[in-house]
Amino acid sequence: MASRINKIVLAYSGGLDTSVILKWLVNEYGCEVIAFVADLGQGDDLEKVETKALGTGASKVCIEDVREEFVRDFIFKALKANAIYEGGYLLGTSIARPLIAKKQMEVVEKEGADAVSHGATGKGNDQVRFELTYMALNPDITIISPWRQWNLRSRKDLIRYAQENGIPVPVTAEKPYSCDQNLFHTSFEAGILEDPWLEPREDMFLVTVSPEQAPDRPLYIEIDFENGIPIRIDGEVYSPANLLAAANKIGGENGIGRVDMVENRYVGLKSRGVYETPGGTILHIAHRAIESITMDREVMHLRDSLIPKISELIYYGYWFSPEMEVIEKTIDETQKDVTGTVRLKLYKGNCIVVGRKSEKSLYSGEFATFDEDTVYDQKDAGGFIRLNALRLKIRKMMGR
Repeated sequence: MASRINKIVLAYSGGLDTSVILKWLVNEYGCEVIAFVADLGQGDDLEKVETKALGTGASKVCIEDVREEFVRDFIFKALKANAIYEGGYLLGTSIARPLIAKKQMEVVEKEGADAVSHGATGKGNDQVRFELTYMALNPDITIISPWRQWNLRSRKDLIRYAQENGIPVPVTAEKPYSCDQNLFHTSFEAGILEDPWLEPREDMFLVTVSPEQAPDRPLYIEIDFENGIPIRIDGEVYSPANLLAAANKIGGENGIGRVDMVENRYVGLKSRGVYETPGGTILHIAHRAIESITMDREVMHLRDSLIPKISELIYYGYWFSPEMEVIEKTIDETQKDVTGTVRLKLYKGNCIVVGRKSEKSLYSGEFATFDEDTVYDQKDAGGFIRLNALRLKIRKMMGR
């Protein structure tokens, strides 16, 4: 197989794993390897990442700022669907992988490459997310998954390989967990977190203060939505990426968005993950609040029935699939009138809805009142209840 590969595009981060993979691909396949780096707002020094890639053997480094596309075309689509996996995970890592893979495939086409590679292990979800996207976008592409092919089995093996091949290895103390970060969230797993009884160390968290250390006074903010998309915070218009960044700052300062859960990986294992998603948590809560006054009841219940499915599709890696296309069109239809303003109170890790208003509101205080109104005759409720109870009465009568 090695003799048939002429050029490989590697999803590269500059960490130990992808640095070793880069050198391994050059050594194993003896061909040109292009390192692709997606700027998802992870906060890395991309100039240093580029220098390291070239020093490790990359023939070229392609760096692309995809932050606006990430938020606009991926995060906000999930937000409109209220996608949340197993009741807690807002899918920060899951939703980034198809974008990285999509951009990789664009580099493949531009550079005339015939293979792609990634740094995902053979036990996790990311290998599935990357490779399903590769195959959906280019069925003929050759996929190289080093963790499933080489004989390196541990971090010690990787460090030894790096030292033998002149790859710089950080001399700082190794973190006792793994970390993935982008503009949407920060995730932590493995290492000491593999004990689900062990509380995470406070110094682990990167973007949120602890609720105990958050300000002692509540902060009120207002978020404006148009067609299900947040466009303003406290009256100020932002681009998608800048709006999420602003929400992250506000939420992080108030200890909002920490989640500690044990989730079910697609490959069949359970995994403990700890997440920080401050801005995403605020936007998710605000979005549901504006929907509560602008969405028809049956439309909302139908959309809510799709939440577990769309969350699974994102988590499992089926972003580019026919079923996702159908669900996305349905979600877009439900969001046409989701426009208005939500007021939130942020206090020590809590995000509390305290107000919502919309010119497209279906809520009417005049109709909802317990006082006399013109649209609801309370006598009608008796017949409504009797008809809905009929099958219950018959069941009991037949049983008798």
